[in-house]
Amino acid sequence: MPNVAEHIIDQLDVQGVRRIYGVPGDSLNGLTDALRENGNIEWVHHRHEEGAAFAAAAEAEITGELAVCVGSCGPGNLHLINGLYDANRSRVPVLAIAAHIPTEEIGSNYFQETHPVEVFRGCSVYAEQVSDPKQMPRLLRIAMREAIEKRGVAVLVISGDVALADMARTQAQAIVKANPRILPSEAELDRVAEVLEGSSKVTILAGAGVAGAHDEVVALADKLAAPIVHALRGKEHIEYDNPFDVGMTGLLGFASGAKAIDECEVLLMLGTDFPYQQFYPQQATIIQVDIRGEQIGKRTRVDIPLVGTVKDTAAALVEMLPTQTKRKHLENALEHYRKTRTKLDELATPSRDGAAIHPQYLARLIDEAADEDTIFTADVGSPVIWAARYLTMTGKRRVLGSFNHGSMANALCHALGAQAVDRKRQVVAFAGDGGLTMMLGELLTATQNKLPVKVVVFNNSSLNFVELEMKAAGFVTYATDLQNPDFGAVATASGLKGYRVTNASQLPDTIKEFLAHDGPAVLDVVTDRQELSMPPAIKLEQAKGFALYAIRTVLSGRGDELLDLAKTNWRQMF
Repeated sequence: MPNVAEHIIDQLDVQGVRRIYGVPGDSLNGLTDALRENGNIEWVHHRHEEGAAFAAAAEAEITGELAVCVGSCGPGNLHLINGLYDANRSRVPVLAIAAHIPTEEIGSNYFQETHPVEVFRGCSVYAEQVSDPKQMPRLLRIAMREAIEKRGVAVLVISGDVALADMARTQAQAIVKANPRILPSEAELDRVAEVLEGSSKVTILAGAGVAGAHDEVVALADKLAAPIVHALRGKEHIEYDNPFDVGMTGLLGFASGAKAIDECEVLLMLGTDFPYQQFYPQQATIIQVDIRGEQIGKRTRVDIPLVGTVKDTAAALVEMLPTQTKRKHLENALEHYRKTRTKLDELATPSRDGAAIHPQYLARLIDEAADEDTIFTADVGSPVIWAARYLTMTGKRRVLGSFNHGSMANALCHALGAQAVDRKRQVVAFAGDGGLTMMLGELLTATQNKLPVKVVVFNNSSLNFVELEMKAAGFVTYATDLQNPDFGAVATASGLKGYRVTNASQLPDTIKEFLAHDGPAVLDVVTDRQELSMPPAIKLEQAKGFALYAIRTVLSGRGDELLDLAKTNWRQMF
């Protein structure tokens, strides 16, 4: 007669799960022993449960299939929570098994006692406790179904003694994901077609919901003569092979993307949860298409809501619409994008030897040298800005990040999960120095599990994006300095191949060697701390903030910082 833990592993095996990410503990002994006996599922041993949760989230995003992470009782599973918040907000299917203290001790303030169901409720679509073997396998099937169909995190809480308890033998059966085709009503489509046909200034804003709908959205843009602006999570799905692309909008985006939205008469939002209200148009008619009706209107007023899959809704509209002959709005947007793109490319140039390296140049060289199907991950902060602006999508490349949750230290951890899926595929992490050091121990996860991730460190000795936010708000930068080691040397001591570059002339050859290394490697690049990542449009309050920052900086005796700032960024002023 199998025990509960053995049934869990058998069910996951039948489901096709091939990896479980986590850190072992005595409350997980039943599960890890069942995993050892099974032999079909790899144990990916992390140094921190947060890394395990991020890795599972990355696997789920890359494959679209259920990924699994585990944590021991109390502090062990609490460490999962940040990665699980990220997975849930990114809408990827993850099952987390949270071990609990012995059943007889629950409620007694026992050693390491927490209330896991309550703790995980806010970062999951399902969180329940298995208190009796009779609840199994039903609760496991429910949890898996919830994660798969709702595209989120499901948490099963199981005490170690329950995991070791015998249960009736049950045939494991895979959960098959539904793949519905959802269309708005004919009346709604007719209304939208009438509005779209009546305007020669339509702009499309595309988000992660356009995944799998590239051709349909591009065809719709052609019919409408509409420029396509993408949100960050839409970049990998719509930017490539797209003659209507005019870049991103938002704080990380391009002036051309913001302008195409600002000047439209109709904004057609497709599968996007773009959060920044200040970048939406004030006067335009707004149409929003989303598979989740509850998401519509959360960010801006919406005149016409449509619940539907983007692929099917776009295809239906293409069939209904005539080709727009007035294409001036599109032509203007494309011309503005060409100028904006040229300006961005001009910033990605080498600095003289002895000077700090421009991060744009580093990002561009990585983009040019990377494989056609590379998976990129990026830390929140300035690395994600350079990834958004300088990584070129091919239809095979992927870009992962904590784009909704906004957590530091995600890049390395996401990279580990992406690499575990396929050790032969190139995975490159754009890591900030602050983000990398926060989860530095996860470098050892790469060596121990033979995961050949390539970690690029944008080393500017600061929490750079925090500094930028301070400057924009008018504050003198404070408490953002980082005293960093030589990350190349740290990597070498940890069993990875380490590189360090301080001069731009060294970069091209070093990058080629770094990417070609057969195993995990870290490239530490000393980048310019004062490089400004300018938003697409400078608001009055931001201009005031920078002026106030300048005055306060001079008065505090740090005027040399302003000279460094001007010297670094004069290229962006012309």
